[in-house]
Amino acid sequence: MAQIKLILDTREKSKSFKTGLYPVVVKIFHRKSRMIRLPYWTSIPGWDSKNMKLKKSAFVNKEIDCDSINREIANKINLAKKLTIDLGETLNDVSVDTLVENIKKIWDGEKDSELRRNLANETTINEWGAVLIKRKNKIKKPSTAKWYQDSISALNKFNGEKPVKFNQITVSFLQEFEAEHLAKGNSKNGISAYLRAIRAIYNSAIKEDIYVPVKNPFSLYRIPSTKRNKKKALTKEKIMAIRNLKYETNSSIWHTKNYLLSMFNCRGMNLIDLAKLQVKNITENRIHYGRSKTGDSLSVRITEELAEILDYYLKNKGQNDFIFPIGYDGSPESFTKYRSDRRLVNKLLKKIADDAGIEERMTSYYMRHSWATIAKHLGVATEVISEGLGHHSLRTTQTYLKDFDSEVLDDANDLVVS
Repeated sequence: MAQIKLILDTREKSKSFKTGLYPVVVKIFHRKSRMIRLPYWTSIPGWDSKNMKLKKSAFVNKEIDCDSINREIANKINLAKKLTIDLGETLNDVSVDTLVENIKKIWDGEKDSELRRNLANETTINEWGAVLIKRKNKIKKPSTAKWYQDSISALNKFNGEKPVKFNQITVSFLQEFEAEHLAKGNSKNGISAYLRAIRAIYNSAIKEDIYVPVKNPFSLYRIPSTKRNKKKALTKEKIMAIRNLKYETNSSIWHTKNYLLSMFNCRGMNLIDLAKLQVKNITENRIHYGRSKTGDSLSVRITEELAEILDYYLKNKGQNDFIFPIGYDGSPESFTKYRSDRRLVNKLLKKIADDAGIEERMTSYYMRHSWATIAKHLGVATEVISEGLGHHSLRTTQTYLKDFDSEVLDDANDLVVS
């Protein structure tokens, strides 16, 4: 919080050469010290430093209206202090010189809403992004924190390695950012990822009253649509081929095969959620867990195949132990290890795919798409599949199943034209 008070500036250089009096000033300290000189002068005996006002009894003040002046300077102090209070956390984002400039504007009667907008223009994406990154790490979402950080770094690089202020983000700025990355040969998927993160930070600043834009550029600028990759799903026959593979017990590839089948049995659970599972998540033949991406609570009944897998992993473990060796507590400190483990899993999946005669370049995410696609083939309603996957939007589930719908149409066409 800035410190603001009235003082008599008794420095020798401030003393009036003609009258020998000193100016009354408003002293402001906000990381640095600044003074705003007021149009009133008095002597050292004529100033009440304790009550910060002119002394009516002082001989030097007999020719001036001390009551009127004291009311005026007290009002200026109150307006200045009120500004710092109203700004809240925004105060941390402005310099002392900007604060002084806008205190003067308040005194001149400018509207507070416009003033706040001008002050907020100094806030940078870096500064507010750092707040959000800290929050994400605190609630154990380091992957989102890294996404934000990588996107901010990309934005700074585009801006000549300088932090970007919120008021710099315009439609033209976003279009130039997109054009530069396209010119470098970067994919639209990558550009979209950066800009979705920046949009999230920008909108968060608006929502929390950190920044008040004249207009939101993201309401006018369209983030490049991502190109949907080829369907990442396996048929039930290919799942069976994986089941039939034999590996040495307790080997890394044996564990990886178990991860795959466990995710599939848990309605396409994500690898990160599987890694976070603890023994205490199992109650009454069900696994209860919170989805890392959305925080939603999900519950899955333990299937016969999953029960056989769990029999091995649950031996001699306490309630707070991780079920699988890939165990991850969600903290920023252990995120690096989890990413390393995930890379190893994806590397071993290539070996598993080769052994099972699967041509697709399989990743851990295949189990999620596979469960949804197989369920659709079996006639399960899209609404039920959506609920099973923990999707908030039916549209997301429909995106998973677009390729399936195309296959159905292709089969129908073959029947018609044959």
